[in-house]
Amino acid sequence: MPALERTVPVAGAPCWVSLIARDLRAAQSFYSDVMGWTFRPSTLGSNFSVALAQGEPVAGIGCCQGGGHPAVWTPYFAVRNADETAGRISERGATLAVGPLRLGEGRAGIAADRDGAVFGFWEGPALTWPVGRGRAPVRLDLWTRDAFDAAIFYAEVFDWARPPGGCTVDYAQDHIIVQAAGRTVATLYGGSDETGPDPRVRPRWNVHFRVRDGERAAAAAAAAGGESSPVPTPAGAPDGAFLIRDPDGALFTLTIA
Repeated sequence: MPALERTVPVAGAPCWVSLIARDLRAAQSFYSDVMGWTFRPSTLGSNFSVALAQGEPVAGIGCCQGGGHPAVWTPYFAVRNADETAGRISERGATLAVGPLRLGEGRAGIAADRDGAVFGFWEGPALTWPVGRGRAPVRLDLWTRDAFDAAIFYAEVFDWARPPGGCTVDYAQDHIIVQAAGRTVATLYGGSDETGPDPRVRPRWNVHFRVRDGERAAAAAAAAGGESSPVPTPAGAPDGAFLIRDPDGALFTLTIA
């Protein structure tokens, strides 16, 4: 089996998404039925696998011994120094939950921002990943109570808007766009200059997977033991999506390609 291409991702940009499931084989079966993914072994060990969409790496799925953890899709952001990033997270009142830990060729950590949205960070080479390129199979949104406050937090943690070679940030009335090399890699939604923070929003990073037939994929999710419902999108977000809850309770969104 040929090795997957690896690269050093743009500092501050999303570089991967992963799911820690309770049962690896059951999770692979579900996402194969819903997304049409295939899987190959990961360099992180037998409890982790790489999901492929039309031969391209799209996500990671793994399981941890012992269970008891919530199943959640987690985006990872590339950093130059994991220890410095961990320090910035703690200094700004957020929660450092795991790490930094050595994993394969890199180091990783998991944290929650000040409003509770879970994210990860990664130092080192990563699989070449198509987020932000053309009709990429993955899009990342942050749904939060105050997009502008969240943007300040993440910009300080990940050095957004500090060129050269990093991410840029564009501010709109009710959302914020993060770009790398001119491509949108993440969007932050929540509140606005006029309305202020929205207390009804449950902050979380939302992973969108693009599919050609959203209704078919949503029906397949229900048939495979998950749940699906049309997405009540925030202002400015694309319509025509389905919110999916997999059998372990992990949430993600299907967006029509």
